[in-house]
Amino acid sequence: MSDWVQVGDDGVARCWWPGVADDYVEYHDHEWGRPVVDDTRLFEKICLEGFQSGLSWITILRKRENFRAGFADFVPASVAAFGEADVARLLGDAGIVRHQGKIRSAINNANRALELIEEKGSLAAYFWSWEPTETEGDRTGDPPVPATTPTSTAIARDLKKRGWTFVGPTTVYAFMQAMGLVNDHLPGCQAGRACDEARAALRRPT
Repeated sequence: MSDWVQVGDDGVARCWWPGVADDYVEYHDHEWGRPVVDDTRLFEKICLEGFQSGLSWITILRKRENFRAGFADFVPASVAAFGEADVARLLGDAGIVRHQGKIRSAINNANRALELIEEKGSLAAYFWSWEPTETEGDRTGDPPVPATTPTSTAIARDLKKRGWTFVGPTTVYAFMQAMGLVNDHLPGCQAGRACDEARAALRRPT
């Protein structure tokens, strides 16, 4: 078992990063790495990864319900319709990360998401078309999980060409991990096996 896999008080082997916080452990065990094909949830995940930039993920996770309330549950068409009054409303919302650039980015990206849905049929069809066929990135580091990969770099480049913002290679790779486009649970992590099974059973969107 990797040194980066820890056995909790409940006897379950997990990746090191959720620690012992109940909400973080729940996210690790039942959400992170599970394959997602719902466009609303995909849009939410990529927006929240953008908000996470420069912050810890646990900060975003604990504000997620506030984000959902403020951003119309991340329905792309609803967020795309936001105007200056919504920007002002969100800047006044202490329950979220009040960063004007990131707020405006989410609204911009909602419009770009609608364009992508029109072109590709769904966000799911677009993102799953990028699924790597083999493990990528340098796995020899401490921890042995890369921050970026060739695929995340390529997706980030393509999204930026399409007008998306706050979608650099690191943000995109975190999104790939969260949505299950890759399974980066470490060897020995019990949740990793469940993700493998879910990915094996998944019907990829086209």
